[in-house]
Amino acid sequence: MQTVEIYTSPLCGFCHAAKRLLTHKGVTFSEIDVMREPARKSEMMGRARGRHTVPQIFIGDTHVGGCDELYALEQAGKLDPLLQG
Repeated sequence: MQTVEIYTSPLCGFCHAAKRLLTHKGVTFSEIDVMREPARKSEMMGRARGRHTVPQIFIGDTHVGGCDELYALEQAGKLDPLLQG
């Protein structure tokens, strides 16, 4: 199983939806709250090629994008293979 990291904010509904999907699938993930750790936001933007909105989701070395992209992968049947690596 690939490592999963998700940059979030506690007030973000899309963050909660992305975490819900991952949790429902039994995926363990590391959450980085950019409100509690504001210095990590610049790290996120660097990794996400300038994207500044949350969530930003990384599976292994792959930048998935946000919640919409995560759900699109799931609907296309591509999320499980990506998680498996």
